[in-house]
Amino acid sequence: MERKYNVAIVGASGAVGEELLIVLENLNFPINNLLPLASANSVGVEVECQGRVFKIEELTEEVFDGRDIDIAFFSAGGSISAHFAKYAVEAGAVVIDNTSHFRMDERVPLVVPEVNPEDIELWEDTGIIANPNCSTIQMVQLLKPLHDLYGIKRVDVSTYQAVSGAGKAGMEELVNQMQDFFAFKLDETKVEAFAHRIALNVIPHIDVPQENGYTKEEMKMINETNKIMHSDFAVSATCVRVPVLRSHSESITITFENDVDVNVDKAREVLANFENVVVMDDIENNVYPMPTTATDTDETFVGRIRKDIYANNILHIWGVADQIRVGAATNSVRIAQKWIKLEENT
Repeated sequence: MERKYNVAIVGASGAVGEELLIVLENLNFPINNLLPLASANSVGVEVECQGRVFKIEELTEEVFDGRDIDIAFFSAGGSISAHFAKYAVEAGAVVIDNTSHFRMDERVPLVVPEVNPEDIELWEDTGIIANPNCSTIQMVQLLKPLHDLYGIKRVDVSTYQAVSGAGKAGMEELVNQMQDFFAFKLDETKVEAFAHRIALNVIPHIDVPQENGYTKEEMKMINETNKIMHSDFAVSATCVRVPVLRSHSESITITFENDVDVNVDKAREVLANFENVVVMDDIENNVYPMPTTATDTDETFVGRIRKDIYANNILHIWGVADQIRVGAATNSVRIAQKWIKLEENT
């Protein structure tokens, strides 16, 4: 008989928490009991998963005690993870953390299961496995097979990030501003979730500016990519917020080692054969990934695969994925699935 696991979700009322419930059900995750946790404001709210209804409880330091939680998903913000994750670990759970708090901790594995599943074995050092930044996850899924094929020297990426990356508040702000536009009230619209109005606009600014001129979001992509891929190639990112509700897009330029002569057909083949990657690359027939392609799916889509017209060792690609699913919930559940296999084999 298949063993079932006691699962906790911290931040069960948030956007990623809600998606975790959907993914756990869709992937038929072996749940024995589910403990949804959130702030006091959400206590008593009912959530449903796998045909059962569970009531949200308040997250406290003691809530994990005696509950025999095997796996605790944290998706309620870095400060919450920083304070409460240790209590879940002390109670015997493995913590899979969706925030940025533990990602660059040298003792904590940072995992994209299709790319570096072997790092999950390092979880016992702290009891925590970190889930990378959403934009990083979908990018390294495309970089990994190409790096194995040719050897990457440098990556330059520009992101087109949906407002849902800023949570429910970001999505509501775009919808409200578009309503104001159609009511001829856009000049009066509220700007709270972003630095500027997002409706009918593009904002080249995500997260806090750093001293080097990059933003924190851009530095996440740079630093996390090399940690996940155990590489040291150069990465430069420009992260842009666009008025799309869901799913991030990325324009990626990949420079390979100097002696490489890129074969586009071979590049397309290794991408198509990589786990959870779907190639959509027929521009003559208007076939390429878009946010509407990726939304509510668990795959990373890639198209516009083309060789640079000036340098033989440069490839340009366009990648799209649902950042709430692939970039958060689905990646977390896939980490848990790999962790279960590891535990069952030891």
